Amino acid sequence: MRVTKTAAFAAAISLAAMGAQAGTLEDVKARGELNCVVTTGLAGFAAPDENGRWEGFDASFCRAVAAAVLGDGEKVKFVPSTGKTRFTLLNSGEGDILFRNTTETMSRDTDLKLNFLPVNYYDGQGFLVRSDLGVTSASELDGASVCIQTGTTTELNLADYFRANGMSYEPVNIETNEEGISNYSANRCDVYTTDASGLASTRAALEDPSAHILLPEIISKEPLGGATRHGDDEWSDVGKWVVNALIIAEELGVNSTNIGELCGAAGNNPSINRLCGTEGDMGSMLGLDAQWAVRAISVAGNYAEIFDANIGPQTPLALERGLNASWRDGGILYAAPIR
Repeated sequence: MRVTKTAAFAAAISLAAMGAQAGTLEDVKARGELNCVVTTGLAGFAAPDENGRWEGFDASFCRAVAAAVLGDGEKVKFVPSTGKTRFTLLNSGEGDILFRNTTETMSRDTDLKLNFLPVNYYDGQGFLVRSDLGVTSASELDGASVCIQTGTTTELNLADYFRANGMSYEPVNIETNEEGISNYSANRCDVYTTDASGLASTRAALEDPSAHILLPEIISKEPLGGATRHGDDEWSDVGKWVVNALIIAEELGVNSTNIGELCGAAGNNPSINRLCGTEGDMGSMLGLDAQWAVRAISVAGNYAEIFDANIGPQTPLALERGLNASWRDGGILYAAPIR
């Protein structure tokens, strides 16, 4: 019987899922290191600094998981990936978890067999152009050359948008953000398109950011978040509740500075007590100890600390919270309760 490429890929995914059932949590504990799939480099989200240490919004979530599981946020091996390779690295077992500005979609969930963690950044696809191009709207981009990362939802959204608006474009395919910046800077494409947060990072990295503008149109919904493999619910639960804990910490006013004091006192707030591990038995439900969330918050900070330090208004990306503000502040960032 002839095996098609699709069947072979499905079989590979199935084998990976069977491997995941062996217990990623136990594997990570035994290895003493978390393999976290990230981008090849996107300033503000995940990129090595001048000393080779990975920093950024996504990198912080990697460290939070490592702290919760291993007791040390530095016990992370960052696994760089492109839009094409990220899911292969995760499903093959080379990565334990993925935090790489990745959009949750139905096909990625059902066909690629990914378990998505809670959304940690609500985004949408936009367009970056040079000011001297003389356009003020995406509706004026008919015939433009567009730099676009292959293997992404961005690629599909672009085709849909231009088709729906009766326009044509010339794709300039790239695989990494570094390649996109290089091509865009060299005028090999008129437009760079990706998630608006990624465009803010790209614009900040250009020689003269003021010579480039983000067009007003946002053409898609991009709920970004971490992911694990199908077939290992215990490990997916760890990732899920670490993300939730960081969001809940902001809601409760718990941060990396005051968590020691708040958790060291016998407080009257049951939600804070459960976060601290002094009430209930939440840690054992995850296969962790009672201090899992305390370590995650101490190392990474709460959600607001992570956002502000890496991509917020006082950083080169200068992103406002917007939709990513806590629900208490009028945003849609909302975590399921720890109880």
